[in-house]
Amino acid sequence: MAIQLTENAAKQIKTQLAKRGRGIGLRVGVKNVGCSGFAYTYDYADDVKAGDQLFEAHAAKVVVDPKSLEFLDGSTLDFVKEGMKQTFKFLNPNVDATCGCGESFSVKEKA
Repeated sequence: MAIQLTENAAKQIKTQLAKRGRGIGLRVGVKNVGCSGFAYTYDYADDVKAGDQLFEAHAAKVVVDPKSLEFLDGSTLDFVKEGMKQTFKFLNPNVDATCGCGESFSVKEKA
């Protein structure tokens, strides 16, 4: 199981941690919400908890809990600028559909 980071995502993680003054990386996850079922969560990671997976690329780290990793496996985390909006964005091969607003998603059923 793995998550990849683009250089843009890694740069943004390092920038945000430097502004904050502490932390080991970005904690990403998935929670039940929205009209399609799931949404991504983002927070600072100050530690790696039991069961967490740590991924590193371009000198930046991402921490993922085991339940979320099931939904994120094989994904690439990017940081994109779309007009005035700047955000982390997952390129997730497990996503089956997204809602109209783009805030939530559903996943493909496992065979």
